Amino acid sequence: MRFMILIKADQNTEAGKMPSEHLLSEMGKFNEELVKAGVMLAGEGLQPSSKGARVKFSGNQRIVTDGPFAETKELIAGFWLWEVASKEEAIAWVKRCPCPLEGEAEIEIRQVFEAEDFGHEFTPELREQEDRLRDQIAAQQRA
Repeated sequence: MRFMILIKADQNTEAGKMPSEHLLSEMGKFNEELVKAGVMLAGEGLQPSSKGARVKFSGNQRIVTDGPFAETKELIAGFWLWEVASKEEAIAWVKRCPCPLEGEAEIEIRQVFEAEDFGHEFTPELREQEDRLRDQIAAQQRA
């Protein structure tokens, strides 16, 4: 099972404040544990929403809104992609994580859809396309 682990933003991350050397060191150690355990597939911090944009879809119309965005607590400051046996295992790993922000922080855990979750609508042709794209991505990452 794959899970996206979402680190919620706060006023500091939205202001572009960089983490302390101590926090970077602690997160580095935690990431090493995740990699050694075969859990971590990817993980990155994100720039503040002031450097981002949103695209709203309304029929054929596309409306672009540049950041920053209000409601800091709804924004994401970083993420991991993990592969674990269960949601409970993902929760156990998150509990071991150093607090990712100064003061309080919130981390959200969301399961990633797998091909079988889509049922009959995910036809053999669509599955083949998905597999081909995953192979292409893996080849690009090795290059």
